Amino acid sequence: MAMLMDGPAAWPVGDAGAEMYALVERLYPVCRSITGDGVRRTLDIVGEYLPLQVHEVPTGTPVLDWTVPPEWNIRDAYIADATGRRVVDFAASTLHVVGYSVPVSATMTLAELRPHLHTLPDHPTWIPYRTSYYAPTWGFCLAQETLDALPDGEYRVEIDSTLADGHLTYAEHVVPGRVTDEVIVSCHVCHPSLANDNLAGIAVAAFLARALSERDPWYTYRFLFAPGTIGAITWLARNADRIDRIRHGLVLACAGDRGPLTYKRSRRGDAEIDRVMAHVLAASGRPHRVVDFSPYGYDERQFCSPGFNLGVGSLTRTPYAGYPEYHTSADNLDFVSPDAMADTLAVCREAFGLLDRNRRYVNLSPYGEPQLGRRGLYDSLGGRSDAKQAQLAMLWVLNLADGEHSLLDMAERSGLPFDAVADAARALHDAGLVKP
Repeated sequence: MAMLMDGPAAWPVGDAGAEMYALVERLYPVCRSITGDGVRRTLDIVGEYLPLQVHEVPTGTPVLDWTVPPEWNIRDAYIADATGRRVVDFAASTLHVVGYSVPVSATMTLAELRPHLHTLPDHPTWIPYRTSYYAPTWGFCLAQETLDALPDGEYRVEIDSTLADGHLTYAEHVVPGRVTDEVIVSCHVCHPSLANDNLAGIAVAAFLARALSERDPWYTYRFLFAPGTIGAITWLARNADRIDRIRHGLVLACAGDRGPLTYKRSRRGDAEIDRVMAHVLAASGRPHRVVDFSPYGYDERQFCSPGFNLGVGSLTRTPYAGYPEYHTSADNLDFVSPDAMADTLAVCREAFGLLDRNRRYVNLSPYGEPQLGRRGLYDSLGGRSDAKQAQLAMLWVLNLADGEHSLLDMAERSGLPFDAVADAARALHDAGLVKP
């Protein structure tokens, strides 16, 4: 079967940046956690952009070494002073309540309340983001300046929440490819109003899926929208029979800030996705960093746990916990930009375009250099400004087309652009000199 490559990956960006930003704006007010109606509402909105298969996994389900927790939902929460004025109000910011807080209805003094209050003294106008998923407790997050202004006295404390048997919710979108080997793209959907740390990643993932669906990709692309840690663990536990299909993967997060791109290698360190991302970033001329794997970060640490050891890396702009605004109210709609999200999307498209075209070929005339002129291959280069490069690329492909070297191997060894090597392979294939 002739496995012809696509041409150079060239998805027009168009207004993708503005559209992704609009999606982040819509998602921003929703209160998300690792379970609950906020996750469902988030997936409902993403589902307006691309079809999703939504999965509900019951509380108590064993998933690897974990158990699906009770479902948490919250309707209202506040701290009110003696006049009834809400000095801390969940309606003003979803960050004001510690995630998974148990219900509370009480009157207490400021001294009694203080152990349940969380602030950032170094950033007195910011609200921190705090959670307590697996220890039953409650709390409020507020600006230090708000706390400093509270007089002694009694306060009414209300958290209208429920922790009950329910479900963990996640969703998938699959872009069918020409083969059933899969590339998994994962983003987390469990944070409340944090624009960069999860919403930008969700938006980039959704628009990447849409772009891939408009092509005829080689690989099957599986997009996973799931709560962090427990969501990835649940997916892995429920898809043990699919793991051997996963050839490559990418975790998307912190995709919209103005910092340079950072790629974190998989645990393997030399997986094909690691090499592809490093090549694309270097060839693009963008400011960037490529860093080694560590078991700290996002869900790459689940996919790269030693039992699975999948070739899954992570793409961010400023990495996990690497900016002061991380997990605070300063990670807001002003912190992310359409241009940054568009740039992240463009790199993903370039990388997957290369990944889809990275084949191994066999030279059908391996004894001596075949005569290219009589096959019209030199003539086809006439007048091209890159004729010398194109000719050199053909020679490299012919020399390394031994079934062991991929096109990326050839590009790296020759120092030539991947597209030049891929074009040469296509021309040689059409001339009957190489085959997949």
